[in-house]
Amino acid sequence: MRIFRYTASRATVAALSLAVILGAGVGMLYVMTTKALEPGIVGIVWQPDNKTVGISGNWEKLGARELLVQWTVVDDQAFVPDSGLPGVPVLPDWARIAKAPWAQDVILGLAGYFSENRSRDNIEQLAAVSERIARLPTPLHVTGWYFPAEVDPSWTRAKELPALLAKLPRPLWISVYDGANIGPAATADWLKQWLPNDIGVFFQDGVGVYARTAPVARTYADALADRLGKERVRIIVEAFRPNFGGGFRSATAAELKTQLAAYDGYRLYLFDGPHYVTPQLVEQLQP
Repeated sequence: MRIFRYTASRATVAALSLAVILGAGVGMLYVMTTKALEPGIVGIVWQPDNKTVGISGNWEKLGARELLVQWTVVDDQAFVPDSGLPGVPVLPDWARIAKAPWAQDVILGLAGYFSENRSRDNIEQLAAVSERIARLPTPLHVTGWYFPAEVDPSWTRAKELPALLAKLPRPLWISVYDGANIGPAATADWLKQWLPNDIGVFFQDGVGVYARTAPVARTYADALADRLGKERVRIIVEAFRPNFGGGFRSATAAELKTQLAAYDGYRLYLFDGPHYVTPQLVEQLQP
């Protein structure tokens, strides 16, 4: 399970509970920029779906200036025009988004599937579609690209990614989580063995589904930064929690403040803005 996929169309509480019981790491989803950014909240993640196609928010009040778009093609439907694929019912207003203070820089996600297994079974196809999508012009100030097939040490085919992603533009990002629970050092060593130096990682903290605590997630980030270099490591902060009775809710301000404090010094991206980081929560999080 991965946090990037936590929408009503995918994750179930039963599956979530099993993952927590087993101690499985949980991914979420989201940056190699051309300018230095201050540590702390620098961006939000957006997992586009039909419900959030009209994305809006006030995340700049928390310091967000960067938008990580998880994907522009999902389940063979495009959120961008001229892709050669069927489009979603309503396309996002990318020109309006480009003017938003929280989207001054954009990491543009490429092609993926809601299903993790389907993504992993079709990485060759997704890489080919992504190569084509990455060439499409947009009004966005794109500072990097994201290939939305999250990796963890249990995925044996992950080591095929360098060859498949060689034709994608740089800066390029993927995301990682420890679904096998092999630990921070082993996860970082596993990535170091095969990940090209020009690909950065978003570490999915797993806190939102109680897969691990924020202090433990910090040890993963530190291990990754030690092996890969800190500039190649960002943290996806899960801004949600399991909801009693099913589904997920926004994290409370108190929950998020504790989570954020554990990651002092890292560049942080809230997952995800439109679904969980409401205007009310933004106000509560401000100093």
